[in-house]
Order: sequence, then structure tokens, then C-alpha cells
Amino acid sequence: MKPLSVVIIAKNEASVIAGCIDSVSLLADEIVVLDSGSTDCTRELCTSRGVRFIETDWPGFGPQKNRAVQAAHNDWVLCLDADERLTLELVASIRAALADPGCSAYRFARTNRFLGRYLRHGEGYPDWSLRLFDRRFAQWSLDAVHEKVVCDARVGDLQGDLLHDSAETLEAYLAKQNRYTSLAADVEAMNNRQVSAARMVFSPLVRFMKFYLLRGGFRDGLPGLVHIAIGCFNSFIKYAKIRERQISGR
Repeated sequence: MKPLSVVIIAKNEASVIAGCIDSVSLLADEIVVLDSGSTDCTRELCTSRGVRFIETDWPGFGPQKNRAVQAAHNDWVLCLDADERLTLELVASIRAALADPGCSAYRFARTNRFLGRYLRHGEGYPDWSLRLFDRRFAQWSLDAVHEKVVCDARVGDLQGDLLHDSAETLEAYLAKQNRYTSLAADVEAMNNRQVSAARMVFSPLVRFMKFYLLRGGFRDGLPGLVHIAIGCFNSFIKYAKIRERQISGR
């Protein structure tokens, strides 16, 4: 099997990072945590598990994940967030892929736990995530938010789920979404993107029809409804923030 480095970015992740590390402990040749100023016991939990712990500043999601990839000792890397963990099926799929790689990068489904339930439909699933790759052929985009892996080679699909097991409260989730929409609006405003009133109104409606009705988000019950409602509001408020920045000249 090709040697594998698992890289994780973190800040104050003591409540979840142990589960993430334990889920890859038998798969990884090394685990690297790039930390941007934790004040809880994240460091202690990592070092007690033999993790290589590196402290740094925070340049944004894309640049930080590229730093983590470059800090790895191996070319094959698996990039995780601290509140994610691998199912046994996904571990087996990764082992098989690295034993005889037919691609230079692989993606797999991610399922998000929201209001105590893993979402299996609508906007929350399969949430395809490209996280396993040979860094000689791929890297993270430099986006401050909504970063993605850019790959110049063939990408394969793996069986098994990546569990996004966030333990945050709804209040914390909403606060994070507010930050994300602000960051996205900043990027769009800098690129002089024009936003019409019609787009502000119809983008949330199209999103609701696509994910809640056509892709079955209603099958996830109340958590599915709340999740898509927040997503639709995010679409509206992002465009409203872009208009605000354009009007104010920010």
C-alpha cells in the first residue's frame, strides 16, 4: 500500500478530534494536525496519540489546508476536518485504492449529522468530497471559504461514507453560516459580481425545489427541513451582503 499521511486542520477541537484520529489510526503512516491557536486540550489529545502537532497562524481555509498537505512526509494525503471520521467501509476502500492506485485522486460520499440525525437525502447527501489524493497532481484552491481540491488528473470514486459528526449547537451552526456568507460575499464583491433583486429572490426558491423536493430532502424529516431552510436563507443573505458591499463601496 502506498504510504499515507492524514492531515487535519484544527482549532479548539478537543470535543471531536480524538474520534477523527482514532478512525484513521490503523490506516495512516503518519497523522499531522495543523493547529491555529487552540486554547483547550487539543494539543494534549493529539500528542498522546502520537500525532505530529504543528502550530501556525490562520490564513483562510484553502491556504491552511495546503500548508497541512505540504507538511506531510508522504505524497499521498487524506485531508480531514477534526469533526469528521471514517466508516470501516471507507477505510477498506482507501486501503484497496492505495494498494493499486488507478487514479491520482479519489472522492467519496460525506454524510452530515444535523439535529441528531445523519442526512441521507437532499442537500446533505451524498455531498461528494475529494479528500484523498497524490499531492503531485492536486492541491487545495486558495479560497478563504468553500475551498475545494483542484486536480489535473483522473479522479475515482470510493465506497463508504465520511461521517461529518459535528457536535455544534444550532446557535453555533447559524453563527458559522453567518461568517461563511460574509466571506463569500467579500470574495464576490471583490470580483465585482453584479446581483439582481430577481437572483436574490429566485435563488433560494430554486434551491428549495431542487434539494427538498426533487432530491428528497423531505425524507430526512424535521432535520432535513431545517437544514434546507437555513441553506435557502444563506443563498438570500449572501446576495444581500454582496449588494450591501457594492452600495457602500466596501
